[in-house]
Amino acid sequence: MPKQIITSPDAPTTGFTDKGTPSPLAQAIRAGDLLFVSGQGPLDPKTREVVSPDIREQTRQTLTNLRSVLAAAGLGLADVVNMRVVLRNTEDFPAFNETFREFMAGEKVTRTCVGATPHRKGVNVEIDCVASFV
Repeated sequence: MPKQIITSPDAPTTGFTDKGTPSPLAQAIRAGDLLFVSGQGPLDPKTREVVSPDIREQTRQTLTNLRSVLAAAGLGLADVVNMRVVLRNTEDFPAFNETFREFMAGEKVTRTCVGATPHRKGVNVEIDCVASFV
């Protein structure tokens, strides 16, 4: 099976280029029984602007965008096997983690969370994931 590009109209296409330049990234790619979702950030799907400076609101929007891409592939959070999280400020971890736990509603995944600088100003969290179709 060749790789399949997955696109959701309910999530922004990232790449953090200016709004007038097409992104070089796919929102997700299916390869066999796995779905690889590009890093999603706290961007409003329509305006591609950061929704808020608040880490809790950014976390919710980021996970909402991720969930929208999963849905476009016919998957949900229950199908996610791994997530990678980048936090601009590691001091945000407790608030991020509490919001993450609430959003996931008991769903379990493996996860790595690191402190680093996302490429776009104002983006304080970015999350990518791998999900399984089986």
